[in-house]
Amino acid sequence: MLKPLRSGWLGFQRHFHVCPICCILPPHITESIARHGNERQRDWAFQTLITSEQFRGRRQAVGTLTFAVPAGEKRRTVFNARNEFDLPGTLVRGEGDPATGDAAVDEAYDGAGATYDLYAEVFERNSIDDRGLRLDSTVHYGVDYANAFWDGSQMVYGDGDGELFERFTRAIDVIGHELTHGVIQYEANLIYYGEPGALNESFADVFGSLVKQRSLNQTAEEADWIIGAGLFTPNVQGVGIRSMKEPGTAYNDPVLGQDPQPGHVDDLYRGTADNGGVHINSGIPNRAFYLAAVAIGGYAWEKAGRIWYITLRDRLRSRANFRRAATATITVAGELYGADSPEQQAVRTAWEQVGVLRSVSR
Repeated sequence: MLKPLRSGWLGFQRHFHVCPICCILPPHITESIARHGNERQRDWAFQTLITSEQFRGRRQAVGTLTFAVPAGEKRRTVFNARNEFDLPGTLVRGEGDPATGDAAVDEAYDGAGATYDLYAEVFERNSIDDRGLRLDSTVHYGVDYANAFWDGSQMVYGDGDGELFERFTRAIDVIGHELTHGVIQYEANLIYYGEPGALNESFADVFGSLVKQRSLNQTAEEADWIIGAGLFTPNVQGVGIRSMKEPGTAYNDPVLGQDPQPGHVDDLYRGTADNGGVHINSGIPNRAFYLAAVAIGGYAWEKAGRIWYITLRDRLRSRANFRRAATATITVAGELYGADSPEQQAVRTAWEQVGVLRSVSR
């Protein structure tokens, strides 16, 4: 397991009980690049960590602004930071405007739309806050900024460095993941530390993956269950930043390090890095969702996704742990599809297979 640096520029690990900004790229990847990359890669890795930390401080100081529009209306706005750090930047595309030809702008616009449509058409949710929140995005943030994040009111995307990472709008599940942090913020508001924080990251992965699967019209069996496929350049030995199907196998690279995610509670990370392992231990509930979705079959957003969405919306509170999430999803599955239904059995068995619940004969 990668140990966090404790001195110098990287010695600013802090514990956040909220999610001031929720980044898609785990800190252990950026720290590994800062150790093992070439000079240019080390420079941007340091800058990415510093920029994220400064933004966290700014968010805590000024709070969150939101912009609501009439109920039921999709409203996307994309801004261009022009490789600077001022947000939101220059408005370059609004709702209904034609494509710009700038790939990052158009991917951010389309990805926000696909995420909005999943929540609206499948779960009858009116945008991120369920009250018509405008979907604001800023692209071309910073220079070589290798991350994407939800800052509490909008999306922000870096262009990557071109050597290890492509632009962060390339992966539609990254867009869905980060916007789902907004949904979590308005619903369970899971604290960003330990098991609640790992659930926060896992729910974001679940619905980010469902955005991708729905956009590709893939069943649970057909999906790759990789988060961030397409983010790595050919220089990286890996397929994405996480695998929901097989946690711990997404990458093994001399510069990025080895994927540290466990897929079973026996291998739970118990250290303090990564806010108590929020990006690491999310592999356990991620695999539970994958197992449940494949066992249920069909399109994962139809049944497994509905179970997880209702659980997030109605049953979990800020300090929920893995066991609470497991029992809540089992209960919701029974309420939706019947006690001891195949759907409920699939959910129960999935949590047993990852060790959150003990297997009992039924």
